[in-house]
Amino acid sequence: MKPSSTPVPADTTAQALDAKSGDVRDDKLLPVAIRIVSSAPQWVSGGDARIEVWAPPGLHDNLEIWINGRKTSQALVSRGLRLEGVVSGFIDGDNRLEVRLAHGLIVADSIRLTNHPIKGPMFSGPHQHPFVCTTNQFGLQPKIDSDTPAGYTVLGAGGTIAGYSRDCSIDSFVTYLYWASGNTWKLLPPGDTGPADMTQITLADGTTVDFIVRREVGTINRFLYSFAMLVPRGEDPAHPNMSLWNGRLGYYFGGGVGVGHSQGSVQSGSLEPEILKRGYAIAHSSGNVTNTHYNLQLAGETAMMTKERFIERYGVPAYTVGLGASGGAVAQYILAQNHPGILDAALPVQSYPDMVSQVTSVGDCELLEHYMDVTDRNNVRWQNVKNRTLLVGMNGEPLVTDPMSAIKPLLGLGGPSMTTGSTECVNGWRRAFPLVMNPWFGRAANSDNYVPQSDIVGPIPPAIQWTHFDDARNIYRLDADGFARHTWDNIGVQYGLMSMKEGSITPAEFLDLNFKVGGWKQPRDMVQEGYPVNPLVTLPMVVADPALFDPWSRRNMTLAPAEDLPAPRTEGNLEAMRAAYTSGLVFSGHMPLPTIDSRQYLEREVNMHNAHQSFAIRQRVLKRMGTSDHLVIWFTDTMPGVVPKADKNLVVVDVMAQWMANIRAHPFLGIARNRPADAVDSCFDVEGKLIASGSTVWDGILDNKPKGACTLAFPLFSTSRIVAGAPLEGGVYKCALKSADTALQDGTYAPWAPDPASVAKLKQIFPQGVCDYSRPDQGRP
Repeated sequence: MKPSSTPVPADTTAQALDAKSGDVRDDKLLPVAIRIVSSAPQWVSGGDARIEVWAPPGLHDNLEIWINGRKTSQALVSRGLRLEGVVSGFIDGDNRLEVRLAHGLIVADSIRLTNHPIKGPMFSGPHQHPFVCTTNQFGLQPKIDSDTPAGYTVLGAGGTIAGYSRDCSIDSFVTYLYWASGNTWKLLPPGDTGPADMTQITLADGTTVDFIVRREVGTINRFLYSFAMLVPRGEDPAHPNMSLWNGRLGYYFGGGVGVGHSQGSVQSGSLEPEILKRGYAIAHSSGNVTNTHYNLQLAGETAMMTKERFIERYGVPAYTVGLGASGGAVAQYILAQNHPGILDAALPVQSYPDMVSQVTSVGDCELLEHYMDVTDRNNVRWQNVKNRTLLVGMNGEPLVTDPMSAIKPLLGLGGPSMTTGSTECVNGWRRAFPLVMNPWFGRAANSDNYVPQSDIVGPIPPAIQWTHFDDARNIYRLDADGFARHTWDNIGVQYGLMSMKEGSITPAEFLDLNFKVGGWKQPRDMVQEGYPVNPLVTLPMVVADPALFDPWSRRNMTLAPAEDLPAPRTEGNLEAMRAAYTSGLVFSGHMPLPTIDSRQYLEREVNMHNAHQSFAIRQRVLKRMGTSDHLVIWFTDTMPGVVPKADKNLVVVDVMAQWMANIRAHPFLGIARNRPADAVDSCFDVEGKLIASGSTVWDGILDNKPKGACTLAFPLFSTSRIVAGAPLEGGVYKCALKSADTALQDGTYAPWAPDPASVAKLKQIFPQGVCDYSRPDQGRP
């Protein structure tokens, strides 16, 4: 799906009798072409579409639009050699759209199309239920679509139950907002006199206008959508005045981590004033917020349907650029890979290549923290939080406090390994893995009004399995016990391998770690979380029962059954892994768009947005596409406690605007050769001032060249799997295995030469073999 505002009509050359309708068609005499511009023909939704018809101007008044053999009265607007407009009346399923002449006797051109309901789905599979409505964000109740539960309770007069909503639909509505001098949006009051606190903005052409936006809100694919753009005062909502729109569309993607069963919320980025004041329109959907869900197949479908609606309402944008950070950055990479044409450019911030392969190392975090805190608690090495990086790969900082450090001594968990500092595992990722993996942990916001409610203590299996894997059960599918199949696997993973090879930990520590670290129970065997992960467990409850203290989710680990036996590892499901690949949840490196990947450097704060991820993305792109000249990486430095933090989030918008202007002016040069001077790898200091830029500034990260200026200024950390020998780009669900004997012979442990007792222990730990990262991911189809 790649709508274009300047298509070339295809002249047909055959004269034929249409077999179905019997109408005469003479394309040789009638150079007429019809095209859908709001979506691909197979992905029409809501019963309507924006179309254009190319024909000589003299024919325009004689053209008729027919749908499924019936003439429609819908008129198109004549614009030179083409007519354009929105036509409606498609039925769900297959349709035929025709342009006819001679009072309907001659079919000049036709298109077969497939229409889908506006509430979806198109290709994402059966709707998820329960599905909690959040239309109360706009003070509305959803439409009743069921007289009986299950569903979201809709109240009538006097607070009585009028019915239930399973799909959370509302009618679309338009409001007008103005940007007030207090830096906030306010509803525009009726009348010709503007409020005293209304601000004004100066447009690119020097015109000064009131800062007023039209906002349209409704539901598409069961999620809430928002369209916003600058408008002059006093327009008719039924006939939008687009004179202040510069033709550019920003599609905003929200971040966070959610596990579905909720309509989600429209995010504040849907009204970003700095984007709107530049003349951009902003499109957004709560279904494109990863805090709502992380099923990016469903999110891709939602973005397709939402942009289709925007085009039907306002026309084809000059280009669409992705906006968003963290999960909103992941969404841009995945959408560009899976659905070409939705975005024309990408501006990901604080990026990861994808979430689903990130989960692999995140799942190691608590296993390794538990090993250092509890299993190996007498080892003073772990008292220095910087040494914990030798296992987890991520940074650790003594000045970032582990919030549990004050509680551990009270429960007898101090020990020589006690540290008050924190790694990124603790500060950034605690609670994340239970949310992804544990079916008992989680809850949809606003669920109190859903009948029946899902109780997080409830029956076995739980009524709702609160995991990423179950949220995307249409992709991963269920196992024989009714639990979603998962991808997490650590068979053969040699934790701490590279640190041992470098001499940073001893061979004895390496063996002990891998003997005792263990893995995770299968979801069917997991139980509810303890303190502080489970918010229903309070500190007074822990004081009364110290067994409730479990920041590592120890209760759901597979620890050693006896001192002389290694702790069992966890095996993921190969079918689930392959489904993640084939569904497009894994970023393969296919990124065909001009992209500026921008991030604040937050390693000193052990923030979860670790900086090496930008280069994991670049490495995947290099492997898939052979070049990354169209992928620019910018870093801006930060310091803990220094606010506001400089960023380049708006600068990149302006640089990308120039890049897109160059592409439109010189399309034959391609993407890379149209880069403006500022669209190059760069890094900036804490004040946002340029440190260095150019093609060599990141040397030494993905190559063996001397370190570039930005590489030296911004030290990178890694992950537990990289420390275990995996490639920097990550994305290995299940490593290929080689026998311990092969590993001993091929230099895997060099310069360590294990003695016979160590060899025997290696074979005991890894009876199936150890990871061979020179071979492809065994989870890949």
